[in-house]
Amino acid sequence: MFEKAEPVYMVSAREDPVILKINGCSNYLNCQPVADLFTRLIDQGKRNFVVDFGDCTAMDSTFLGILTGTALDLRNFVPPGSMMFIRLDKRNLEVVRNLGLHRLVDIDSSLSSLSFDPRESEEIVPTDSGKDQKATAEMILKAHQNLIQLKEGNREKFQDVISFLKEQLKDESLES
Repeated sequence: MFEKAEPVYMVSAREDPVILKINGCSNYLNCQPVADLFTRLIDQGKRNFVVDFGDCTAMDSTFLGILTGTALDLRNFVPPGSMMFIRLDKRNLEVVRNLGLHRLVDIDSSLSSLSFDPRESEEIVPTDSGKDQKATAEMILKAHQNLIQLKEGNREKFQDVISFLKEQLKDESLES
């Protein structure tokens, strides 16, 4: 009767580099599993990542902050790891450049020679956004702090978000 919606994230982690494919909109409501995935894969020794934006319709600063944090972490390894963004459309490329990520990751806006085989991939299932608000607020705060660490000019863009989240987390800790 109803067809299953296409997952927002698919990952092919068996090869090097790991390929993360985005389908649709990546935002604060559905990106926690991506943060968890990167943490798990880095813990397993993976150091090279490709993010395929070919079917990405939109993304927000939280998602990009997660990618920024991962790319910053990858720089600390010897030898350093890498992250590449491929198949960015004009609008998404503009957002990436505006936030300064083009200085941190490699960018190939054309069709890349890397192939993504859905049979060799797994779906990353987003968690329910309302289950753990504190963790979500902490994740969003850290993502935006990553963007400021990358480019000081981002501080002005996100100062209201950061102030709000810090206040929310403070209020939650007082309630506990």
